[in-house]
Amino acid sequence: MTDKRKVRKAVFPVAGLGTRFLPATKAVPKEMLTVVDKPVIQYVVDEALDAGIEHLIFVTGRNKGVIEDYFDIQTELEQTLKERNKNAELTLLAEILPKAGTTSFTRQQAPLGLGHAVWCARDIVGDEPFAVLLPDMIMRSEKGCLKGMVELYEQSGGNVLAVEECAPEQAHKYGIVGVGDAVGDGFKITAMVEKPPAGTAPSNFFINGRYILQPEIFGILETQERGAGNEIQLTDGMLKLAKQQQFAGYHFRGETYDCGMKEGFILANVAFALSRGDIRPGVEDQLKALMAALK
Repeated sequence: MTDKRKVRKAVFPVAGLGTRFLPATKAVPKEMLTVVDKPVIQYVVDEALDAGIEHLIFVTGRNKGVIEDYFDIQTELEQTLKERNKNAELTLLAEILPKAGTTSFTRQQAPLGLGHAVWCARDIVGDEPFAVLLPDMIMRSEKGCLKGMVELYEQSGGNVLAVEECAPEQAHKYGIVGVGDAVGDGFKITAMVEKPPAGTAPSNFFINGRYILQPEIFGILETQERGAGNEIQLTDGMLKLAKQQQFAGYHFRGETYDCGMKEGFILANVAFALSRGDIRPGVEDQLKALMAALK
């Protein structure tokens, strides 16, 4: 299939419980934990908007109302900022506010897996290609990951997955793809294997949490049996879709921080702090002093 309809909508599955960050996530959604001075979800939304996404679809769960509030006007806060002549802060709030009618929120009532979360967005997405961005994954590069994927999609059509290289001995930890012929600026995906046994992986390219999918995936997910973890797995649905449609791989060359893990979250804070000219000097000096003290 070479469907090249514009990718206008993006799905963000934000219903996860964030148990790795308890007790913080007892009251604060993990997606709202801050990397320097922005919540994790803002970095992912910015990546989507930079890629030309026009409509943001959040698949939420219980206790995630703060995400909806974050992407709305805070009347009392803005009034206070106006009274105090905090113009820079007002400008910042205006810049991150989505345009009216460009965000949608739907509930995933039960934690039935990523495939089920994507399926919950079916009526909002409709019959058109769409992107999926895992909200834990913050990516940094000269060209945004999803932007590069959209450019490849415009060449190849079909479905596009972003992939990165890992050490071959680590391939058993990831969803791995097989590498075929070149297509556009990427390659045809010949296989998808979730956490292959050591020594059996078809390559060392792993799926990194960014997808462009055709709407036919919804019909597959609707009847998808539960897989690993007794959940409806998106990978299982994509394997079935791959029998009907082409999948291409976009090789992302940049930095990825898994903010669903404590180590990745801390590294993201350090990396983004060091990239900020306004706070780097103090942070860098303190880090050097800390490392010296730990030796």
